[in-house]
Amino acid sequence: MAESPASLRAAMALDWIRNYLPTPETIRRQNSLGPVRHLLLDPGLWRLHRRSVSGAAFIGLFCAFLPLPGLQMLVAGLLAVPARCNVPIALGLTWITNPVTLVPVFVLTYKLGAQLLGLDVDAEPFALSWEWLGERFSQVWWPLLFGSVLCGCASGLVGFFAARQLWRLHLFRRLRERRHARRARRRARAGERGVRRKEAPPPDSPASP
Repeated sequence: MAESPASLRAAMALDWIRNYLPTPETIRRQNSLGPVRHLLLDPGLWRLHRRSVSGAAFIGLFCAFLPLPGLQMLVAGLLAVPARCNVPIALGLTWITNPVTLVPVFVLTYKLGAQLLGLDVDAEPFALSWEWLGERFSQVWWPLLFGSVLCGCASGLVGFFAARQLWRLHLFRRLRERRHARRARRRARAGERGVRRKEAPPPDSPASP
């Protein structure tokens, strides 16, 4: 029986996630994690199961949109430890906002926050630097924070439910593989019994009187 495309996509997604997860050595080298690095190396925080993966997806995507450049991984780690979520996934997803995507993402969240709050959008170029923030902080902090938290919650929820669905499809695929393996073993045993019956010598016929 052929596997469904959804099951194949789920398996490929999980394999891709495993290949790109941070390793313990990567965590040790992250200076931005500061004194919590030793907490994140707890083996229980590296296990892959539905609850840990879906929770980590929410935490990582939520923290990715926080307007805290350089501190997003630290916040994700601090949230993942008490929540007992998968640390590599939570930390890895914060890199959605990286040096390439950082400014476009926060321009979007700032404009979204300003529009929803009914505020005028700052027409000056948006330069996410400490100097620019110092000059414009009083004008941009509230719409930026509001839009960032809103986008973080929305993307986190999408990631949470997508992770649960992928995990469910992954479990269905594993159960199907086990059923097929059991059927194959039964067929093999039945075939071996049939061969033994054919090879067994016929019983002696009773002597005629």
